Amino acid sequence: MSSGHEHEALRTIVRGERTVYDSPWVRLTLVDVEPPNHQRFEHHVVRLARVVAAAVVNDVDEVLMMWRHRFAVDRWGWELPGGITEPGEEPAATAAREFEEETGWRPTGPMRHLISFQPMPGMVDTPHEVWTAEGAKKVGEPSDAEEAAIIEWVPLANIPEMVRRGEIAGSGPLVGLLTLLMERQGKS
Repeated sequence: MSSGHEHEALRTIVRGERTVYDSPWVRLTLVDVEPPNHQRFEHHVVRLARVVAAAVVNDVDEVLMMWRHRFAVDRWGWELPGGITEPGEEPAATAAREFEEETGWRPTGPMRHLISFQPMPGMVDTPHEVWTAEGAKKVGEPSDAEEAAIIEWVPLANIPEMVRRGEIAGSGPLVGLLTLLMERQGKS
């Protein structure tokens, strides 16, 4: 596997960046870039806050998921609880907080980092992390009723078929759940 150092001559140089639009949720920038052996140009980049999701598994190998409608793509699907980190908040704390707020369940085991990734690094800068924990207890109702239509423990064994049917389409749940399944297969 390449270390990347021998490819420095192929690196695109960033000459500057300016913000076109900015809100607490999204920032759109124009980045002045110069690819190797090409002319400079401006490239749109969407910058989003760090997103953290929680894949909490119970003692019978089920993961707590939410069935949601996403209006931006007008589609229903299964998702992991998650959200944006608050300023100064550690990602593990975000995962536990979002899990409880969105489901009414509290992780009983410690949150453990599962994977970090960028879902669309060519145009979007949005660091994603998935954390996992073993066990949860019901502590109340979700604090945000808008978050999910159904909250359900789903057998991990069902995940591959759910993915094939297109019931899990978001990058966070896809990457997190498939990583969790690979990790568990490696332990068996």
